[in-house]
Amino acid sequence: MCLLDYFSIYVSFKRIDPIFIFLLNDQMKENQMLCEETNETLSILMEKWKIVILFHLLYGGTKRFGELKRLIQGITQKILTNQLRELEDQDIIGRKVYPEVPPRVEYSITEYGKSLQPILEELYKWGDAHLNHRENKKRNQSID
Repeated sequence: MCLLDYFSIYVSFKRIDPIFIFLLNDQMKENQMLCEETNETLSILMEKWKIVILFHLLYGGTKRFGELKRLIQGITQKILTNQLRELEDQDIIGRKVYPEVPPRVEYSITEYGKSLQPILEELYKWGDAHLNHRENKKRNQSID
């Protein structure tokens, strides 16, 4: 059951203006949709290595698997493979296989994936500001 269901049960036991209930239900549905959309975005980005992969492809251009593996310290081959597949399945990155021996595979950001760039930049800016804020707060507390 979601919050909306619990609220409906609560309302059935109270005498509340039906117009108010209708408006509130509408607002709650809209808020729930916003939460679902935000959660979907976060579920794509918040796996440990996805943002790092996206930054390398957005700002470093097309990369081969081995290049990404070398650039991303600490990632295992299995995890890199899985994360690349997930990003590819979501059409955020593209995978191009060249008919060569040995096989050559390159990964790049799709046009759709480029729409994440401003989001990632804002996350970076906020993170930077937050780290500065935390550092200033620590400094101010040590002065007091």
